[in-house]
Amino acid sequence: MTARIRRWQQRHWGRRSKAERVELFSVLTWYCTVWFVMCCWLLLPLPGGLAHRPAALVLGGLLGLVGMLQCVFSNRHTRAALDHYLGRAALPGGAQRTPAVLLGLALALIVALAGLDAATPVAVRFAIGGCVLPFALLYSLTVPVRVFLRRAALLTVLLTAAVGFADRDAVGLMVTAAMTAFQVVFALLAGRCGAWTLAVLWEAERAREVEARLAVAEERLRFGRDLHDVLGRNLSVIALKSELAVQLARRGRPEAVEQMIEVQRVAQESQREVRAVVRGYREADLGAELAGAQGVLAAAGIDCEVRAETAGLPADVQSALGWVVREATTNVLRHGNAGRCSLSLRVLEGCVVLTVENDGVAGTPDGGGGSGLAGLRERLAVHDGTLEAGAVGQDRFRLVAEVPLSKEVSEVTS
Repeated sequence: MTARIRRWQQRHWGRRSKAERVELFSVLTWYCTVWFVMCCWLLLPLPGGLAHRPAALVLGGLLGLVGMLQCVFSNRHTRAALDHYLGRAALPGGAQRTPAVLLGLALALIVALAGLDAATPVAVRFAIGGCVLPFALLYSLTVPVRVFLRRAALLTVLLTAAVGFADRDAVGLMVTAAMTAFQVVFALLAGRCGAWTLAVLWEAERAREVEARLAVAEERLRFGRDLHDVLGRNLSVIALKSELAVQLARRGRPEAVEQMIEVQRVAQESQREVRAVVRGYREADLGAELAGAQGVLAAAGIDCEVRAETAGLPADVQSALGWVVREATTNVLRHGNAGRCSLSLRVLEGCVVLTVENDGVAGTPDGGGGSGLAGLRERLAVHDGTLEAGAVGQDRFRLVAEVPLSKEVSEVTS
């Protein structure tokens, strides 16, 4: 049973983004709220408030059945109403028709109970509150607030007047109006405010995606400018000297060979410069990666602690460990639901040790092929380094990367 729960959690919760988790939690809360209010306000109080007559029992049974159908259809159309509010999809035709008919039927049964004196006034008032919420919660997501409030006020007046024909008690009428108004306002706050929060959250999520795409575009532009700066002048020189060599060769001048030798030299120089640009582009800076990891994890709501000693480390070792930090940070964000993460970089007995540990593990954050932890092991193997990763305890994951240092470097960093 525990394994099934963990698999369900990983499939339906662990693989979702934080915004998707918040939305799922909100929708489930709406589902449960509708049933909870229906049970506490209608299904539980109604049997004790009915008169012991066949008509009262029949009307009460029908009212309970209609109330449960209201909850079923409310849960069924909640997603569609939320998608309509968030602008993701149009509201399906007839999505409000069945809930509205069920609400009218439920209120008609309540008025009949009150008119036949088949239920106590308390049971009648509570039944009104229980039946109004399922429809009001959906309706608050599909119409503007002003329209919702105007129509809710009209419903309150009509319902109070209808119940007033059977129960002419002034206090009872005020309680009826207050009960209806309370459930209307509660539905507006629970539905509309929750949906507004989700809209803000998704807007922030889209802003982060746009920011990430802009960062990638800026990096591409920077790389393009670097290549242009490196190759632009040299290609012009190659073109001019090649043209000059052609003219000299046509005239039988020996200087053509010298020009071609110069073309070869410029081409080889351009090749070296391009390799230097690409190498600098592909290498990961350890200090920048550590700072970026702390910033990204903090932005994701993860408490991140960084303790690093990067002074004196060779550039190639820093580059390899920078890739480890980048991949480890990605795993913390993508796998599990971490709340805390610590990154530690120390020089111990002739080797540099990078440790990344986080909680909230929901799966094995391992990659395959040339990516993930397998790819990191390949990068570290070039420097005779090792990588160990695995669970520590029940919900913690630890990654340890070790790279040996030369004796001279160890003495400098110690």
